[in-house]
Amino acid sequence: MSQFQFQATSIVENVALAARVYRVRFEAPEIAAKIRPGQFVMVRIADCFDPLLGRAFALYDVVAGEDGKPKYVDVVYQVHGKLTSRLQKLEPGQKLEVWGPLGNGFTIPETDHLILVAGGIGQTPFLAVAKQVLGQQSYGTETFNVSKPKKVTLCYGARSVSDLAGLDDFKATGMELKICTEDGSAGHHGLVTVLLEQALAEEAGPAHVLCCGPEKMMEAVSALTTGRKIPCQVSLETPMACGIGICFTCVAPVCQEDGSWDYKRTCVEGPIFEASDIAWEHA
Repeated sequence: MSQFQFQATSIVENVALAARVYRVRFEAPEIAAKIRPGQFVMVRIADCFDPLLGRAFALYDVVAGEDGKPKYVDVVYQVHGKLTSRLQKLEPGQKLEVWGPLGNGFTIPETDHLILVAGGIGQTPFLAVAKQVLGQQSYGTETFNVSKPKKVTLCYGARSVSDLAGLDDFKATGMELKICTEDGSAGHHGLVTVLLEQALAEEAGPAHVLCCGPEKMMEAVSALTTGRKIPCQVSLETPMACGIGICFTCVAPVCQEDGSWDYKRTCVEGPIFEASDIAWEHA
């Protein structure tokens, strides 16, 4: 297990990005200096015992202080359940308890075309990914030596236009943005896998896919990429209680070398896995 920091901290910003979707920024310089795209933090409201447990949130971005050093961590959350309903109402200056960075993070590949596939709230890990591969920001303490891809595409699907969150942030990176909605209110009317097929059909060279979102969507993306022998990593959103591998509540079925499968802890061995390694039929 990687070393992590526990911090009592204060909210700096808590702003709406879309219907029921918010970005909260908190001061955590030790975490901000170490966290990498695809990793996450556990967050709980200080002095609040209902709910008692924290909640896992993927890194959205890291923001520097006046000295240019990493100081603040941004995470994005959708209001759904007791903790996020209460978090939504908190204002700058109110207290949180945060521990991280946690998880393994993405292995950023050498590729001509990096395709990011997101459904629902699954877009949250991809702002930092895009900014890193495009050379706009560095994250963590490891040296990043992967050459810049020729193209970065975000395929982002949601139920409705009101659910699309952070579009201005993604557009600011200069990446290609493909949008779809289930009700047809923005972009393609249909599933995000159609956008992925369009992106794969573009003559942009060898592709690598990163995916995060609802389980059924990730399973469909896994089937599509595995069938075409295209590398794909998925970020699992398995519910977590501790975030540090103690409670075994976040296990996912992962294929073994002998053809069998076994449960792995998403918070420690993940949340990033090769899509072809997930035993989706047992998920």
